Amino acid sequence: METFQKPLTPQEEKAYLEAYKGGDEDAKRILIERNLRLVAHVVKKYQGLSEEMDDLISIGSIGLIKAVATFDYQKGNRLAAYAARCIDNELLMYLRAKKKTIREVSLYEPIGTDKEGNEIHLLDIIENGEEDTADRYTRKEDVRRLYAYYEHALGKQEKEVIRMRYGLFGGGEYTQRHIAEHLGISRSYVSRIEKNAVEKLRNCFAAVP
Repeated sequence: METFQKPLTPQEEKAYLEAYKGGDEDAKRILIERNLRLVAHVVKKYQGLSEEMDDLISIGSIGLIKAVATFDYQKGNRLAAYAARCIDNELLMYLRAKKKTIREVSLYEPIGTDKEGNEIHLLDIIENGEEDTADRYTRKEDVRRLYAYYEHALGKQEKEVIRMRYGLFGGGEYTQRHIAEHLGISRSYVSRIEKNAVEKLRNCFAAVP
């Protein structure tokens, strides 16, 4: 287990902050090193996610560095309270950005091809847009096939996960964490169900010319 240096006393913290604001980069380094224990403390609340703890520590440390750089010690507050918020914000921004990226990859993952051999993505079928008559007909047929495969190829849990993840049947779109809480299962299990269900739909599209 990594051991962290003892936190600074209020007097030490003020002295190093004043030195850093005066241009002392060594003072900045000490402020960061002596507050790394705080990063580990904030990261604990995110235990249980699929992310590696070392990665979260690294992201949280960026928040700490930003906190040290922007903290106004003249307001009389302690650095720790301000830094904890900065660390938490940095972690939340990272997790939200990662979730958005995963969502985009999942939506754009091909699940089959159309009559001309072009790839069909789940997003292509779900979203609406301006199309000519031929495109609308093709889209309507793809949607019909999707819902038919959804009904006959997927199990009960797979249907529920796909319905909630992609807003089928006019419902809202939900995160894997929300679905996991709704179904009373783990988020990783929801991810596995979603992946398997999309694979089944892809295979169904591939099997019909």
